[in-house]
Amino acid sequence: MTAPLTPPPPPRDQSPHHAWQQPGAGHAGSGPHDAVYGAPPGAQGPHGSHGTYGIYGSYEQDGPGMKTEVREAAVVAVVVALFGALLGVLWWWLAPSVPLVGDVVDKSWVVYFKDTEGEQAVGVDGTFTLLALVFGLVSAVGVFLWRRRGGVPLVVALAVGGFLGSLLAWRVGVWLGPAEDVIGHAKEVGKGVTFSAPLKLGAKGAWLAWPLAALVVHLGLTALFGPRDADPYQLQPPAGQQGPYGPPPA
Repeated sequence: MTAPLTPPPPPRDQSPHHAWQQPGAGHAGSGPHDAVYGAPPGAQGPHGSHGTYGIYGSYEQDGPGMKTEVREAAVVAVVVALFGALLGVLWWWLAPSVPLVGDVVDKSWVVYFKDTEGEQAVGVDGTFTLLALVFGLVSAVGVFLWRRRGGVPLVVALAVGGFLGSLLAWRVGVWLGPAEDVIGHAKEVGKGVTFSAPLKLGAKGAWLAWPLAALVVHLGLTALFGPRDADPYQLQPPAGQQGPYGPPPA
């Protein structure tokens, strides 16, 4: 005589939030690369119906292509450099004049400073440097507002354009300023008559004021106000929806 068989255990409670519940109709037909977990039927990710990771894990393209970035960088370099003409005009207009006096010594013309202790020559360099810093600030803000994402080609173009703009400003200012032939100018105005010296940039390091200011300001703006890439590990489904494995534990 044999013992009766043990009856099978009763089925467990099939909760609607079971961890391994059968996917609903809204998930039917979804492939492994098109899973839109916890989203209403028909929802699509940012990549369309065949998003890389659906809604809660998709990655968008990080900025334009390299060709587009290089093309935009070339435009930025040219435009920024052309603004150097305006810097040159302002330098010629705002820079203090250095007074010179011509005299005849042993039947030869000599030119010397009227005020030997004057600081006008230092003021010429300082005016150029301050204007270049302002132009660097303005150009960096303009480029950032036009293309917030930034990028290496854009930053390089901003620096190159600023340096070329400084060279252009220097040449424009010298061209607009008094004649460079001081002996000829002294002969023209006469002996003992005061005239202005040509614009001369004594501190050649002022050429770097524009590109350095533009780089610092643009990098600061990008770090503070630039776009941020979404962290896929912190993406959460909207309120009222649940992920593929049910609601999180209480």
